[in-house]
Amino acid sequence: MLTVERVTTKKQQREFLNFPLDLYRDNKNFVPPLWSDEKKIFRTDYIYYDTCEAVYFNAYDDGKIVGRISGILQKASNLKTGERRVRFTRFDAVNDKEVAHALFDAVENWAREKGMDTVCGPLGFSDLEREGLLIEGFDELATFEEQYNADYYGSLIEDCGYIKEVDWVESKLYPPKEKDAELEKMSEFVMKRYGLRFGTAKNTNEFLKKYQDGFFDLLDEAYVDIYGTVPFTENMKKMMIANFKLIIDMRFVTVILDRDDKVVCLGICFPSIAKAVQKSKGKLTPAALVRLLKAIKKPRVIDLGLIAVSPEYLNKGVSTVIMPKLYDMLKTSGIEYAETNLNLEDNHAIRNMWKRFDSVEHKRRRSYIKKLDN
Repeated sequence: MLTVERVTTKKQQREFLNFPLDLYRDNKNFVPPLWSDEKKIFRTDYIYYDTCEAVYFNAYDDGKIVGRISGILQKASNLKTGERRVRFTRFDAVNDKEVAHALFDAVENWAREKGMDTVCGPLGFSDLEREGLLIEGFDELATFEEQYNADYYGSLIEDCGYIKEVDWVESKLYPPKEKDAELEKMSEFVMKRYGLRFGTAKNTNEFLKKYQDGFFDLLDEAYVDIYGTVPFTENMKKMMIANFKLIIDMRFVTVILDRDDKVVCLGICFPSIAKAVQKSKGKLTPAALVRLLKAIKKPRVIDLGLIAVSPEYLNKGVSTVIMPKLYDMLKTSGIEYAETNLNLEDNHAIRNMWKRFDSVEHKRRRSYIKKLDN
C-alpha cells in the first residue's frame, strides 16, 4: 500500500536524507551533497527559515521508502515578484507514476493551505542551492554544485501536469591551443577606457576582508532580475563566507574594480570536488578529507561558480575581460577543462562568450511550473 507521510521524526529525517544515496548507490555520475550541510535543513535555526517555510514528505510502499519531496515557501522571492509560489525541491523517486503523483499531490495541497496558486521547480531556498532537473547529459558526471537525476524524472513530473518554465544549459570549456589576440586587445582597451583595474589579494582571508561587502552588493545588483534569485540575507552571507574559506583558491578568482575601488566585475571558479565526495556519500570521513584537500590543492577540473557584472558595465564589454583570465587559469594550472554550471538558455551573451573556447554544451536542466486549481 502506497502512503505519503510528512517528515517529523528523526527516523523519517534519516530516510529522507539517505534515499537518494541508496537510489544512486551504483551510479557513477551521481554526486552527493555534503551530509553535514544537508542535514541542517531539519534544524529549526537553519539559515533560510528567517525568510522561508518548508515541508518534507516521504513516500512508502508497504513500509519501504520509494520517494521523497520538499516544498518551499520562499517569501522573499514572492515579495520580490509579487507572485504566490511554492517551490518543489529534493524530488527523488523510483520510476513509478503513482509514487510521483502522491508526492506532488502532497506538496500541492500544502501550497494551497498556504494560500499559494503555483508550484515550480526544482528550485532550492536560493540559487546557492542545487536547482533544475537534468533532462540531457545523463552520462556526464554531475558537478558538486548541481544535482544528478535519472532520465525518467522528467516524464514523472510532466505526467503530474507540469510544463517547462525555463531551461539552463551547461558547457565544458577546454583551453584553445592559442590565446585569442583579438580578445586580449579588447580586454586591454576596455580596462583602459573605463579606468578599471584588477583587485589583488594574497590569500582568501585578505580577499574577503577587502572585497566581501562589494562582492555581495554586486551579486544582489547583478542577479536581481535573474530567474529564481533572492536577495542575500546576513545569514546567507555568513554561510557563503564560511564555505569560501574552505574551497576558494586565489588562482581561480578575478576581481575588477573601477576608479573608486568599487567591485564591478567578479569571476570565481571552484576546484571540482565531485569525485572527492562520491565514495563517502558526502560524509567527511578522514579518507574523504584527504581526497578533498588533494582536489582543492591540485584540481583537474574547475567549476565556474559565480560570474557577475555590474549593470552599469554590462553592455560595455567588461565581461570579456574575464575570458583571458579564464584562459590563463586553464592553461597554466594544469586544468583539463572547466564546467560552466547553469546558464539560462536565453542568456546568449554568456553562451556566445564560451564559443571562444573549445566548448561543448553537454547538459541541459529545466525548471517546471504548474498553476493550481482551487
